[in-house]
Amino acid sequence: MSDTAIVRAIALTKQIASATARLDILSDVNFEVAYGEAVAVVGASGSGKSTLLGLLAGLDTPSAGRVMIDNVDIFTLDEDGRAALRARLIGFVFQSFQLLPFLTALENVMLPLELAGDGQAQERAREMLARVGLAGRLAHYSNQLSGGEQQRVAIARAFVTAPKLLLADEPTGNLDAATGAQVIDLMFELNRERGTTLILVTHDEMLSQRCARQLRLVAGRLQSGSP
Repeated sequence: MSDTAIVRAIALTKQIASATARLDILSDVNFEVAYGEAVAVVGASGSGKSTLLGLLAGLDTPSAGRVMIDNVDIFTLDEDGRAALRARLIGFVFQSFQLLPFLTALENVMLPLELAGDGQAQERAREMLARVGLAGRLAHYSNQLSGGEQQRVAIARAFVTAPKLLLADEPTGNLDAATGAQVIDLMFELNRERGTTLILVTHDEMLSQRCARQLRLVAGRLQSGSP
């Protein structure tokens, strides 16, 4: 194990039992991701990509194995402890945007800062929305924004807390090709600017090639992690 790794998955396994059989979602997955690295998790639908991301975030619990985030074994923490770690270290970008519809763009981006007790939440959220090109859309609700604009709000919300680790799950999945390309350019640009570690789940091989390394899952098993 290396002190340069922000993420370590150790013998990570996820199984689901039914009345008649046991389904192996992930089987003995091991890898490390270094601070500042950009890594794509690729594989066919059903290969375990999103399950892996949920385990790395501590949103799901493994059947066996461990996840270390910033040298903390996250499954030694209770749910509140894992939530506090996520708030401190991790930003999320989802395929479905996950904006709160009753909040404006500005309020959505302010929310994680307010939950952390940041007295400059509004100022920092305004700056972040301006950085993603939405200075003129602060007061708009999600149903007044295009898909690309909603994902830009989500990216602003993910980066506004200055996370060490960004987890992105099919971030262009609900966008057309041109809009998706613009959003991905923005996400990689912010990632470089801020020195964030990126773990990106995608089925898009072209997109995965923009990362320094690909982790390929086949039927829940890690087949490769080469550059």
